[in-house]
Amino acid sequence: MKTSKLSIRLLWYITPLVILPLLFLGGFTLTNVTSSTQKQAKLIVSRFVEQQQQKMFNYIEIYQSTTKLLSTSPVLSDFLNSANLERLEKTRRLGALMDVFASYSEAYPDIISINLLSPKGGSSAFYSSNLGEAPNLYPFANQIMQSNLRQHQFMVASSSGTQLYFVQQVYSVDYELKQPKQQGYIVVQVSPSLLSTSILEAPYDNTLNLLMSIDGEVLFSSDNNLIGHFLSASEVEAISAIAELGQLDAMKISSIDNIERMTYSAQLSGGYFYISTIPKSLLYQAGKTISLITALIVILSIVTLPILIFIVVRNLLLNPIELLGEASQRVGDGDLMVALPEHNTDEVGILFKDFNHMIGQIRNFQRELEDYKEHLEEKVEDRTKELEKTNRKLEVAIVEAEQANQLKSRFLANMSHEIRTPLTAIMGFTEQLIQHPDSITANQHLDTILRNSKHLLELINNILDLSKIEAEKLDVEESEVILMPLINDVESIIEPMTNEKLLNFSTEFVLPLPNKLYTDITRLKQILLNIATNAVKFTEYGGVHLKVEFKPESEMFIFSIKDTGIGMSQSELQRAFKPFEQADTTTTRRFGGTGLGLCISKNLAQLLGGDVHVQSQPGAGSLFSIEVSGNFRNRTFTWLNALERRKQPEEDKTAVAAVKEFDAKVLVAEDNPDNQELITLLLSNWGIVPDIANNGAEAVEMALVEDYQLILMDMQMPVMGGEEATQMLRHAAYDGPIIALTANVMKHDIDNHIKSGCDATLGKPIDKELLGKLLLQYLEIQNNKSSSWDALLQTEKFLQISRNYVEKLPSQLDELQKLYEAQEWESLRSLAHSIKGSAGCFGFMSIHEAAGELETSLQKTQNSNRHYYLLKLTEAMRYTLSIDQPTDNSHLG
Repeated sequence: MKTSKLSIRLLWYITPLVILPLLFLGGFTLTNVTSSTQKQAKLIVSRFVEQQQQKMFNYIEIYQSTTKLLSTSPVLSDFLNSANLERLEKTRRLGALMDVFASYSEAYPDIISINLLSPKGGSSAFYSSNLGEAPNLYPFANQIMQSNLRQHQFMVASSSGTQLYFVQQVYSVDYELKQPKQQGYIVVQVSPSLLSTSILEAPYDNTLNLLMSIDGEVLFSSDNNLIGHFLSASEVEAISAIAELGQLDAMKISSIDNIERMTYSAQLSGGYFYISTIPKSLLYQAGKTISLITALIVILSIVTLPILIFIVVRNLLLNPIELLGEASQRVGDGDLMVALPEHNTDEVGILFKDFNHMIGQIRNFQRELEDYKEHLEEKVEDRTKELEKTNRKLEVAIVEAEQANQLKSRFLANMSHEIRTPLTAIMGFTEQLIQHPDSITANQHLDTILRNSKHLLELINNILDLSKIEAEKLDVEESEVILMPLINDVESIIEPMTNEKLLNFSTEFVLPLPNKLYTDITRLKQILLNIATNAVKFTEYGGVHLKVEFKPESEMFIFSIKDTGIGMSQSELQRAFKPFEQADTTTTRRFGGTGLGLCISKNLAQLLGGDVHVQSQPGAGSLFSIEVSGNFRNRTFTWLNALERRKQPEEDKTAVAAVKEFDAKVLVAEDNPDNQELITLLLSNWGIVPDIANNGAEAVEMALVEDYQLILMDMQMPVMGGEEATQMLRHAAYDGPIIALTANVMKHDIDNHIKSGCDATLGKPIDKELLGKLLLQYLEIQNNKSSSWDALLQTEKFLQISRNYVEKLPSQLDELQKLYEAQEWESLRSLAHSIKGSAGCFGFMSIHEAAGELETSLQKTQNSNRHYYLLKLTEAMRYTLSIDQPTDNSHLG
């Protein structure tokens, strides 16, 4: 009788427990099928529209950049400034301008015409690839004349199709910091081939793609019959709302048809909309079939599954459970002598056996359980305290992470400002020099470029130093440093800075002082200059005082730098030596800087066996104390009881010098013929006629046969590279100096060259001063007469070499294009590296930099900007060919 009741109850509970989840699962499945279909459609359509949007954006951006580049053409500037010239000169400049227009049309086949408009809208120069005439008036003429924007783009539909127009305002060059004068407009008409192709592509059949203006005019359509039609204002508003939501949505476009369509829209630049629509009935047809099949499966499962579950549970579990329940009841009544049958070996038999074992152990466990209960509250309390402590640590970690994120953002902002500031000056004055190389202010511009370049280099070095310090990979040397020349060097840098700001500068020596110390002079000078220049920067009135003293008991030198500047508060002092931080944002805006100097200085001082301390009050100035270990360790030194100050700096004994004739055998391993001629010409200034090897294999063979006193080895050559050739020579017991010639001057590259056996590295473009110093160092040339580099660079021989190099540029252009079209990336990278080295040597820095960027992009496995860098390089080479001016060899002089 019990079994019958339990069976009925089991069936009563199993049925709803099975049916309800199945109903829920079925409903969820049906809903999920529809939702999945919608999500899949949304994903496919959104990705398709985003891809088409990106393609169109890139296409438009290319022609925007081309129009902007054309508007800055020197030829165009010459033409616009020819108003007061003779007619023949005007005609010549017009012809040159038309040649430039034709070259752009050839480079970009989609360009239909290029028109130069006057400020009033009249055509001054017109070029058309189909020999058409200049239009009398553009439909957008009034708009661009009334707009203050320098750049516009328009899509204009006509009977012949929709055309793209890119407009760029042209201004005169501002030399006197006055308002630039508008000289006209450049109008480039483009056949939108890529836009038409993108419109015809579709993620599904029966897809309708549209490109619509903000006024509702259909400019492009996969259905040609719709081009030129207008959508209603309400439809345009609905499409704009869909674009803002960024998701697939249903709507009817009555201007096209009354079919309900799933629509996805994206807004392009210029106020245009890209629209992709699919009939809703077709899009979700497959989902409906799956839903019907799913519903049928759910119904069959609801009918059959409860019956099967009941039968299995009754036979396998119901009876054993009832038996186990009776035994449990007896145990609950206190009968611990109950025993269940253990004749079965299945899971139920094991359960009965475990039950019997449990009953046998209950008495033993009761006492242990009571003891555990007594200590449970104590354990819970301990665990709660541990959790609270962990939570507090997590809260601190979250706060630190937020602070680190804010610090990173502030650092990036500072870096952006610090890097862009000198770059703005460098780029601006470089453009001035390119456009006006013979200007009377050229030397002043070059000084400005050099000063900002040094500032940028100092900034990069600070960032690298900090990275090395944090990675614990910054090594310091320990060499003999004479004290007085060190102080004289610091004074020679700081004193002009204080004089420029009308500040006082003084130096105090607490005698006696050791005449020397043993440390890293480069890092010590870096610390002193970092803190001293900071003192000058943050001081407006008063002066800067340097004090030098020595503590014999600790053998520590103390360099104290005191200023009368703005000072720091107590909270600012706590952050003074943290990286990327200054006193506050006002200080950063007023004085600039990255907040790296003090952090690096403190870490360097600790590496030199000392530290940096600071005392300061707001408005009363600051006192920085730099402690550095003398590292004498029983080394000898003498005491300075009186000052021995050097009045004038001695002449640099390593100055580059040349001799009329010098009997030295030098081997130059270089595969580029132009570089071979240039290096030969440079060495001739010392009377050296080098032997030439075209690759590393030839260099090894020649060096083993002849006794060369010096080898200049290019690192990247065919057949055998420079590193491999150097290693072979060292293994063959060649012990002469080998100097690496390379355009790759990163630290890891230089380390690899030195590791392979090179004695030094000479970067491309070749620095004449460094070349002279290396020759003096390894060939011991006597300084018998001053070098005449300027005369050398104006010789007919050098000018002929430069002209020969320019004549080879067209063939290199063809080779670049062929390798790019064949996607031979490694060969293209090798050619870019060769162009980078040779162009730099001959002073064509725009080609040198563009080739370096192309080489870097080709070193990456995937880089979508390869075409851009190739275009930049080819434009630089074409520009060099077009200007036909003497080479600027300022970097060699």
